[in-house]
Amino acid sequence: MDERRLERVRENMARRGIEQALVVDPLSIWWLCGYYTEPYERFLALYVPAEGEPTLFANRLFPDASGCGARVVSFSDTDDPVPLVAGVTAADRPLGVDKELAARWLVPLMEARAAAGFVLASDVVDDARSVKDARERELMRRASATNDAAMAWLVEQVRPGVTEREIADGLLGEYRRLGAEGHSFSPIVSFGPNAADPHHEPDDTAFAQGDMVLFDVGCRQDWYCSDMTRTFFTAEPIEHQRRVYEAVRRANEAAEKIVRPGVTFAEIDRAARSVIEEAGWGPAFNHRLGHQIGLVDHEPGDVSATHDEPVRPGQCFSIEPGIYLPGDMGVRIEDLVIVTEDGCEVLNSYPKGLTVL
Repeated sequence: MDERRLERVRENMARRGIEQALVVDPLSIWWLCGYYTEPYERFLALYVPAEGEPTLFANRLFPDASGCGARVVSFSDTDDPVPLVAGVTAADRPLGVDKELAARWLVPLMEARAAAGFVLASDVVDDARSVKDARERELMRRASATNDAAMAWLVEQVRPGVTEREIADGLLGEYRRLGAEGHSFSPIVSFGPNAADPHHEPDDTAFAQGDMVLFDVGCRQDWYCSDMTRTFFTAEPIEHQRRVYEAVRRANEAAEKIVRPGVTFAEIDRAARSVIEEAGWGPAFNHRLGHQIGLVDHEPGDVSATHDEPVRPGQCFSIEPGIYLPGDMGVRIEDLVIVTEDGCEVLNSYPKGLTVL
């Protein structure tokens, strides 16, 4: 059990007035106690009381959990885990549950009166996970360095006749060659007008010389995720294309420039959005500026106009402004940043100046 992380969760529980919580997100369980398994349809949960030893509920089919630092309650496929949980929880107090607790477990727990009430308490762990410790920051740097190297490989794959799908399918092998375990999300490879769809899924569109090329990719390495977007030209851009690209680049850099403790996520979004609005393409920037990232590519707490929380040292998130003109072109430039004590560290070093391949 990571006692420092557990203490941060308990501090958040105290602020929420929650005396007990049930964590079922497998990655949050791993983050707290170092034990990971994918439960699929089976029950897996870590019970965290305000004081005392946590309890891990794990099926006997799962890997041995004896070294996790929590008391382990094991059960078989023929056992009902609900009475086991109800035998540990305090029935006279509310129970905080996380967003991953499926109704097939939550409703029976409610019917068993395992607690005086049930409250959504994902934030007690999500908030703690949001601030990366020194080891996590180093792992985020490594994953982003791998992603930088993969971007160079992607550029080399651009040739007449190659399809978006062919490049996307080949990326997994390159990530593994570079030391990553796999993708952190399905890669986006967009040629020509397809780049105007922010979440375009690679298809059989073949590259033709002169097409714009957009890569939005990320890997998972040593548990932690990376995410980066770069947009390239394959012919000298006309003035309209150049102005769009430079507006996005300036927006990306303007947002990164103001990141520091105390600045709100909304202010960071505004710094980028105002650049694009002033350039005349405000409505074409049709998504939030970014998202937090760590053990999963999109962690709670976005970089948007509605998120007024100030950023804190150790938080990691994306800065990814874009301009999307359907039928014409799309440009997005994305970096990851980690908030430092007096600013931010940009994790991506791959160049983002206008480039003609």
